[in-house]
Amino acid sequence: MSNTLKTGALLGLLTGLLVLIGGYFGGSQGMSIAFVMAFLMNFGAYWFSDRIVLAMYRAQPVSEAEAPELHRIVQGLTMRAHMPMPRLYIIPTDALNAFATGRDPEHAAVAATQGIVRVLNEEELEGVLAHELAHVRNRDTLISTIAATLAGVIMMLARMAMWMPYFGGGGSRDNEDRGGGAIGFLFLALLAPIAATLIQLAISRSREFQADETGAGLTHKPYALAAALQKLEVGANRLPLEASPATSHLFIVNPIRGNALFKLFSTHPPIEERIARLQALVV
Repeated sequence: MSNTLKTGALLGLLTGLLVLIGGYFGGSQGMSIAFVMAFLMNFGAYWFSDRIVLAMYRAQPVSEAEAPELHRIVQGLTMRAHMPMPRLYIIPTDALNAFATGRDPEHAAVAATQGIVRVLNEEELEGVLAHELAHVRNRDTLISTIAATLAGVIMMLARMAMWMPYFGGGGSRDNEDRGGGAIGFLFLALLAPIAATLIQLAISRSREFQADETGAGLTHKPYALAAALQKLEVGANRLPLEASPATSHLFIVNPIRGNALFKLFSTHPPIEERIARLQALVV
């Protein structure tokens, strides 16, 4: 199954999980309310997510005069990919990372940290920027935003479910008569957010592999992106970027560090596997 089909199936699972939760709370009316919540949050994310995330990391727009190398590399890549030129930003930090955002190629932005521009050589920087443009080209920025929004709605409903038993709330009377009320609350409060997180992670990880491959195909230098990923991983361990878990999936390497259990729930696939796949593309 292709990554696109997998992503569609996983988004369907997230939506289905949301419908089940809405149905448990209020039957068909609850389903409608859940859909309305998801629609409103996705509407806001669609139109404003790029501005929000750029502001979160204090990203500053840079002109061609201010960042000539960055502009030259991206201009060359967009011409090769037949894409519009995105807005370019610099994040004022020595941490090594980059991300892309925007609802479509015509409204895209690519942001790189000061550290990544300074540390990477030209081929490595080109590989990173090609990876980010691949996310834009593949509509990953929009898909990731929708997945994060749906998962956020599910987690919000799960938090509500944790408190409802104390206020006499619950599922339908039939469910409670069958003893299903307690089981339903347990699912909502504990299992639903875990399921939503795992689905979101699966979407994010599959898109990272695809962006690596697309970016490497754009530059014809998979070894350069592999070398860049190695440097970025080492840099992220030495100087992690202060990032929100809600936006960590946007970055080329996970800015949040943790133990082995944390890596299991990371928004990114293991860096060793990404490098191995890129090295396999070298002919």
